[in-house]
Amino acid sequence: MRIANPANPKLIKTKVKTNSVSSEEIMSQIYTLDSLAVHGPPTKSNSNRSHSKPSSNMPLNPPPSSAPYPSEDAALAAFHRMRLIMDQLRENCPWDRKQDFDSLRTLTVEEVYELIDAIELKDWAQVAGELGDLFLHLLFYARLGKEGGLFDLAELLDNMCEKLIRRHPHLYSDVQAESSEQVKANWEKIKLGEGRTSILQGVPQSLPATVKAMRIQEKAAGAGFDWKHSEEVMDKVHEELQELSQAKDPSHKAEEWGDLVFSMINWARFEGINAENALEAANRKFIQRFRAVEQEAVNSGRLVTDMNMDEMQAAWDRAKRVDSTR
Repeated sequence: MRIANPANPKLIKTKVKTNSVSSEEIMSQIYTLDSLAVHGPPTKSNSNRSHSKPSSNMPLNPPPSSAPYPSEDAALAAFHRMRLIMDQLRENCPWDRKQDFDSLRTLTVEEVYELIDAIELKDWAQVAGELGDLFLHLLFYARLGKEGGLFDLAELLDNMCEKLIRRHPHLYSDVQAESSEQVKANWEKIKLGEGRTSILQGVPQSLPATVKAMRIQEKAAGAGFDWKHSEEVMDKVHEELQELSQAKDPSHKAEEWGDLVFSMINWARFEGINAENALEAANRKFIQRFRAVEQEAVNSGRLVTDMNMDEMQAAWDRAKRVDSTR
């Protein structure tokens, strides 16, 4: 393996037996490179470097690639390499030095939605790229936590491991759970035993309303508060629709509309329909058909706003017929 020595532009060679090396040996070798790869050789100028003090103008040497390692250890080595690069960015890049939890939060939301878009498109190359972006954000948060004395990467990973073990007693203890429903029920009981006062406490307040309704219903159902048959839920949908039709003032209409949508989401759950995905599919279908209407206007040398409603409806119906033949 060739490793760039920050103190010398020449390459040094390190022998690695890729067919027999263990993960412990790999990580031992990598950790000996940490201070060189990130900080360079010890000097008075960088021995106490913090993220607020950029290094000199000399180019940084990125950590070595994980490529030389055997496949079973490549992910471990690549993860460590990414952490080292994150440290380099935080300590030397003006933009990365400026970030904090609040500024990074909105960017993380954007990255998550980009991942969702890629999954919707079944673009697996893009999915892989977006997952890499999210990994970087997670490492960034871990770095910020370490700087503030709040937590570090090892601590949060170990805590997650312990939580997974604790919440899967059917795997790591003698609790029986033969179905996914039993697993979910045990999961909620264990969370209550961890200090939560409500099964619904784990539903984030900032979730989009459709997803939030789905999670609330799933958690309530996990506690046994649920309908027995989807027909009962459909009866509730009709009941809410009747109440909406009878509502008079705007606030009452808004309340009944919310109840109706909540009931419809619940019915979708019973039928195995993901309400968020179904609504997004409807959004995409509308966009596709409306763009077809716009294209008809362009083909006739006009804008869609120049068309009257009858013309737009006719173009819409044609787009709909095209969809039905696909």
